Amino acid sequence: MRIISGIYKRRKINAPKNLPVRPTTDMAKESLFNIINNLYYFDDISVIDLFAGTGNISYEFASRGTETITAVDQDHRCINFINQTAHSFGMPIQTLKADVFKFLDKTNIMADFIFADPPYNFTQDQFSKIPELIFNNNILSKNGTLVVEHSKHTDLSEIENYAYSKAYGGNVFSFFEHA
Repeated sequence: MRIISGIYKRRKINAPKNLPVRPTTDMAKESLFNIINNLYYFDDISVIDLFAGTGNISYEFASRGTETITAVDQDHRCINFINQTAHSFGMPIQTLKADVFKFLDKTNIMADFIFADPPYNFTQDQFSKIPELIFNNNILSKNGTLVVEHSKHTDLSEIENYAYSKAYGGNVFSFFEHA
């Protein structure tokens, strides 16, 4: 995995093989950030990275100048790896070891951009619960964007606040916005 752009451009990050993750591919990540680049100034936004895994998405935001990043994952090995990597690069990433659904139910953090990369084998109800909690609990700012990554075999278009999807190979990014 590599950082695509920003001050850490082309830096490789080698995650331990024992992490229970499926990192977003470089091709899909680059496509996603091309879209985000047209929506926001990276140094003006706050980000929440849900199901953060290796921290791949958080590092990309930090490299591009985002200073308020919260990475949430329930696996302590993932959190430790993100902490070590962020520290070694001097990145402003705050980590929280928590179940994402409990975090979304209790947090008072608000963000301009929220990225969620849950396990692809989630049920439709589990996928639906992510935007439901985010919008019902006012976690996404008024002009913010939620992106949920999922496989091409999952359709999130019937979920409230769905805006559109972009597919890259087997990866799909579904975008959600306030109505």
